[in-house]
Amino acid sequence: MKVLGISFGKKMANNDILVKEALFGAKAAGAQVEFVNTVNLNIGRCTGCGACSTGFQKGKDTQCIIKDDFQELEEKILNADAIIVAAPVYVLEPVGQFKDFIDRFGPRHDSAAMQGEQDKRIVRGEVDNQVDPRYFKKFYVGYISVGGAHTKNWVSLGMPTMHTFGMSMAMKVVGEVDVYDMGRTGSPVLNKDLIKNVNTLGVKVAEAIGRPDDDIEWYGEEGTCPVCHQNLITLNGTTTVECTVCGIEGKLKIDGERVNVTFSKEQQERARGTYAGLKEHYLEIQGFGAIAGPKMKAAKDILPELLQRYKDFDKLTK
Repeated sequence: MKVLGISFGKKMANNDILVKEALFGAKAAGAQVEFVNTVNLNIGRCTGCGACSTGFQKGKDTQCIIKDDFQELEEKILNADAIIVAAPVYVLEPVGQFKDFIDRFGPRHDSAAMQGEQDKRIVRGEVDNQVDPRYFKKFYVGYISVGGAHTKNWVSLGMPTMHTFGMSMAMKVVGEVDVYDMGRTGSPVLNKDLIKNVNTLGVKVAEAIGRPDDDIEWYGEEGTCPVCHQNLITLNGTTTVECTVCGIEGKLKIDGERVNVTFSKEQQERARGTYAGLKEHYLEIQGFGAIAGPKMKAAKDILPELLQRYKDFDKLTK
């Protein structure tokens, strides 16, 4: 079993130290470990060109046409069994490079989309043109969010955003360590409890590999949502609320000063990070063309005129 550690922070700074300590724990649990720091990797942003999905739907592999260091990190992830990833929080949420990677990695490795394409190829009898089997492998992941502020609300979007890393591949989140107050701590090695915590996270991630989801005990603080364990809840003016990360509905009750949210088993099973949740979204996207296509066709004669003023923006605003 192989555990890959990824740090999106500065070299030999907080994120590197914490990921490496978690890998020490994973190695002690019997895993082969590898570490990568991304700071000097050139990972550009997704341009939304659609080439990856267009080629995939034509029976090709889902390759990003932007050639940079993205492919190197992508391959390392696909060849691992579990991942421990850390990212620094500079402005409420993880650093931009982390999000740039996810924007390119996530849609191209969506489990439901991969299965949908695989089914089509099987129907077409393309025995020698199957989807990369690594896309269907069960992955396990542990998250470490690292912030300097000593008030947790200044890193409040750090950990919830970290969960988007493994969402598209329905990775099983084994646990997390939400680290903040690093500005006053100086170095993680000066906090023995923190070092022990991330080491244990590494052990738990390694021990989870190959085990059914129901046999894996969550490692980390318990949150309001029983799936992602985050406390980010969207209110809509009623007692029906939504987990902002998982997109599932729960019922809110207030008992004095205490707020309780209950999520049904049915809702939990359709969370965004599950195959059922991903398939729900996949089917939603598949229906876009049937709705937008006729609209665009009906407007084909007037569309050029409607768009012209936007093409002439610079001219019209001088």
